[in-house]
Amino acid sequence: MPKTLAAVILAAMLAAPAAGNAQPEPAIEVPAAPPLVIGSGDLINVSMFDAPELSDHFRVDQSGDVEMPLVKPIHVVGLTAEQAAKVIKNQYVQADILVQEVSAPTVFIEEYANQGITVSGEVKNPGVYPAFGVKMLNDVVTAAGGPTKLAQSNVIITRRSDPQHPVTLAYDPDVRPWVTPEAQIFPGDTVSVPRAGIVYVLGAVNKSGGYVLDGHDKVTVQKAVALAGGTGRAPAMNRAQLVRDQDDGTKLMITVPLDRIFKGTAPDILLRNGDILYVPTSTEKIVTQVAITAAIAVGSAIVIYKYAFH
Repeated sequence: MPKTLAAVILAAMLAAPAAGNAQPEPAIEVPAAPPLVIGSGDLINVSMFDAPELSDHFRVDQSGDVEMPLVKPIHVVGLTAEQAAKVIKNQYVQADILVQEVSAPTVFIEEYANQGITVSGEVKNPGVYPAFGVKMLNDVVTAAGGPTKLAQSNVIITRRSDPQHPVTLAYDPDVRPWVTPEAQIFPGDTVSVPRAGIVYVLGAVNKSGGYVLDGHDKVTVQKAVALAGGTGRAPAMNRAQLVRDQDDGTKLMITVPLDRIFKGTAPDILLRNGDILYVPTSTEKIVTQVAITAAIAVGSAIVIYKYAFH
């Protein structure tokens, strides 16, 4: 990369302001999670107030049954603690061991076979985290280091108790006002933070950097330049360059006539995830694809913007 080009790109990138720190706002309630159900390997605590000799801790076997005194194995997998208590009571009543009117067993799920909460996707430290105590969504994401710069502004919660119906919630601590979803996360749940697309706008623009698409799939060249604060000093409006990854792994370089696009005499170009739009200065020599792509390799010097889309 020519030294003059490198200086221009780095100066533009380093001059861009960083996004401010958001302050938390009052939380809002979200729909309650389905009640947890008993699974194979779980440990349940059964209390019989009128028959303490039958009270104990019971491990659910791989068939989903618990073996309790004096009755045949009782199938409890898929039941809530309250439902399991009713089934257990019925078994003992039918065996003439307990009396229907006075018996009131209680069941507590004391230990889950999967005690952890899985946090995956665009967080700084994905992994499985302990689920002891009450864990809210923000607690879990924060424990995983928080979202990365490329995270979408939402999370997907897959409940252990209802894996077929994942829940998507808005979550973005980088925007203001920030509303924290009051969602409790339970043992065995999975929290996934999806990855957002990104486009880069570099060179003679006022806010050079990367712009997270965050679900916005119709960002054009004109919109991207606007997000970058417009063109800077002495831009070469007739020879901006767009570098785009091809399906075969190669890169395509396209000359973009910004002057004609802004005047409405040339069609605007829809940007894709990973596109690099470079606006040279009027005094700058022809820029190569290698030089433009190399600017992205600077890495930490590139400011990433998310708030511009909100």
